[in-house]
Amino acid sequence: MAREIVPSLDGAAVKVGIAVARFNSYVTHQMLELCAAQLAELGVAEDAITIVHTPGSVELPLAAKKLAEREDIDSVITIGAVIEGETAHFEHVASIAADGCARVAESTGKPVIFGVLTTYSTDQAVARIPHAAGYADAAVEMANAYRALSDI
Repeated sequence: MAREIVPSLDGAAVKVGIAVARFNSYVTHQMLELCAAQLAELGVAEDAITIVHTPGSVELPLAAKKLAEREDIDSVITIGAVIEGETAHFEHVASIAADGCARVAESTGKPVIFGVLTTYSTDQAVARIPHAAGYADAAVEMANAYRALSDI
């Protein structure tokens, strides 16, 4: 019979790191609040959450790496908002953040949830703020899945 890792959203034993960008804080602050509230709903203890603020989304991968390297962190969530402006800067920031977070997950072997909005307008970013609750779900589910994989 095949072994199957069944998804679990039980956050009672999960410890989460969150790296959140201050740039576009009118979006990221609300995302952080929703994410933290959802973690609490899933049973993640308040003292099991470590939050690091970065200036912007470019700095998120390094903060995520430092969090993921900690023994007391099971998964990491990155939160940012990159909104297109008048130059190509938007594309570079989005690419650096995405590629960097993927490398952190690969190099540390811990889940890194990519919660960086990359939108063409402020309205699109604001409309996607509620997605932040899903980042909490993904962090808990992946932490539990990694733990289960280690046990087999």
